[in-house]
Amino acid sequence: MTRIKITAGGFGFVAETHPDAPLTVAAFCKLLPYRQRLIHVRWSGEGCWVPLGEFQLGVGFENHTSHPSVGDILFYPGGYSETEIILAYGACSFASKMGQLAGNHFLTIVEGKENLRALGTKVLWEGAQDVLFELDQPG
Repeated sequence: MTRIKITAGGFGFVAETHPDAPLTVAAFCKLLPYRQRLIHVRWSGEGCWVPLGEFQLGVGFENHTSHPSVGDILFYPGGYSETEIILAYGACSFASKMGQLAGNHFLTIVEGKENLRALGTKVLWEGAQDVLFELDQPG
């Protein structure tokens, strides 16, 4: 498993790639380092997302779920709603104005999980936050 360092809203996290989403992981890792803006979800509950509009990562569905656990990161390849990345920090049921969606569970936060709720609350009350995904360098 590859480890990805995530920095957002003044918090640091480390995620591990999910072995059941190899195509999503490989395509996403080619983007690293990857900078975006993280905003609070509109329909899905306690989560933050990166809206990506018409962006195409070039993968379909694999290891997809509508109910990510705390610390799960999903990539939605588009279709019924815009392409996006979603990070669950609490109770989350992935949806859009079109209804329930499913995204590829490709990363799981393994370090810093205790700060996820603080990040989610910050994004909710203070607005969009910069987020950086990069390879975690050992040492």
